[in-house]
Amino acid sequence: MILRLCFAACASVLPLLAASAAPAAAQAGPQPVAAPAKAIDPAGRQAVVEKLAQSMRDQYVFPEIGEQAAAALTAALARGDYNALSDPAALAARLTADLAAVAHDKHLRVISQASPPPPPPAGARPAPRDEAGIVRADKLANDIGYIEVSGFPPPPVFKPVLDRALAKLKGSRALIIDDRRNGGGVPQSVAYLVSYLLPPGEPVTIIEFIGRTPGTREFKRDRTITSPTPFSFGGVPIYVLTSKATFSGGEEFAYDLKTMKRATLVGEVTGGGANPVGPVSLGYDLLVAMPGGRPESPITKTNWEGVGVEPDVRVPEAEALGAALKALGEEPVADINAASREQLFTPRSTPVPGSDAVLRRVIAMYATGKMDDTLFAPDAIEEARRALPFMLAQRMRYGELKSLTFREVRMGADMYVATFDNGAAGIGIAVDPDGRVLATTGFMPHPPGK
Repeated sequence: MILRLCFAACASVLPLLAASAAPAAAQAGPQPVAAPAKAIDPAGRQAVVEKLAQSMRDQYVFPEIGEQAAAALTAALARGDYNALSDPAALAARLTADLAAVAHDKHLRVISQASPPPPPPAGARPAPRDEAGIVRADKLANDIGYIEVSGFPPPPVFKPVLDRALAKLKGSRALIIDDRRNGGGVPQSVAYLVSYLLPPGEPVTIIEFIGRTPGTREFKRDRTITSPTPFSFGGVPIYVLTSKATFSGGEEFAYDLKTMKRATLVGEVTGGGANPVGPVSLGYDLLVAMPGGRPESPITKTNWEGVGVEPDVRVPEAEALGAALKALGEEPVADINAASREQLFTPRSTPVPGSDAVLRRVIAMYATGKMDDTLFAPDAIEEARRALPFMLAQRMRYGELKSLTFREVRMGADMYVATFDNGAAGIGIAVDPDGRVLATTGFMPHPPGK
């Protein structure tokens, strides 16, 4: 299973795109450098744009808009708008902007796999340290529980850590879930957290995903449903804190609870990105994150794309915790460190013993392009097999592996910098207690000096 770090309902191998998976601060000693991206010649640019246009026609969730975007790309190519763009990252940025001008889809973008991720916007808060998307869990005054969730990695990674954190909050008279820095993840993990907050009983449909069958105008439906949890917070008042940075799967979580009337949302309108994506290779180390479907609430028959999720109590994000506490009859303390009476869960900061050795074997497997089922947990084998050609194409650019350097734990994965003959890349791995692979990230080009 490829670790998904960015998007709601991401049925793909796109974690390599995640800025949140960037390595932590530099360690002492010589720093590895990413292999330079190869320039794209005129024939390559034409091939990339033509493939992108055809992909929009064949796969974009809204066929009419896909046709319009394809026509706009083809016209721009004919005008020579892309002639000066030989740098893959620059071409990717321009194509993304051209798609956005037509589709206005916040998930749709073109990515240069051989280029380091761009720096975060000025003023953006750094991603929090987490373990499988869980940042912290605290007991506040008068038996109020608090948990911050920054993402929804795949269930085999997410569920055991969430279970451990929420067990510390069992018996709370109210629960505050901090969703303000949540950039998304997979819907099955969203569903698992929602399941904790509903009374136990018959399975309930949480949300449906309507996916386009590529090359047609036909669609199929898939739904996520509740599942059993070790115990339930059913009946306990729930407050969810939101911000404009809450995105994708983070938004789905807030939207699900709001439409079910199961929580009070406090904070800002969320980012407005709903459509699930999958990767489509464009060649020349470029790919497009292609929204091939859309979520639909069984209650509202729509979603939050382009509009975000409106909170019940609208306040600046910095005031959201205080506003939730005030609603619960407590002192409106805005900072969690000041509000906390006891921090009950802290993310681990050291790698799982032996994860580096397993990662070496996985990297070697990717180099051969031959699947080794024995490396993977049973639930991860099928998706790892599907991802193998994609990972082989990434692996080929780097050459011989020279070293692995641990950097941090992020979204349940032990993140390493892998230094190769032809440059360096960030790559992460999550393993189960038996040392079998639950998830990996893609190869993320490692910027110099990091």
